[in-house]
Amino acid sequence: MSNAFTMRDPTGEAAPVQRERVRPPESLDGLTIGLLDIGKTRSDEFLDSVDAILTERGHTVKRYAKPTNAKPAPVEVLQSLATECDLVVEALAD
Repeated sequence: MSNAFTMRDPTGEAAPVQRERVRPPESLDGLTIGLLDIGKTRSDEFLDSVDAILTERGHTVKRYAKPTNAKPAPVEVLQSLATECDLVVEALAD
């Protein structure tokens, strides 16, 4: 049985770009974790729980939000995520 899997690009590009998978960190220690609320109903509640768990464990957490789930995140939010965080958890909820 193979452990191989196919990563899908969720950006909606007409011609997807092949990207090498970024290796997950061995530890979250010393990393800044961004939590992105995409604006769907109750995604903030999910991220509140994730934030509480990570903070309780001593991790640095920063929160970000899209103004609406119907549009891509503003460039400013994407730039902040890219420059201020080492990894990001994006909340999807329905």
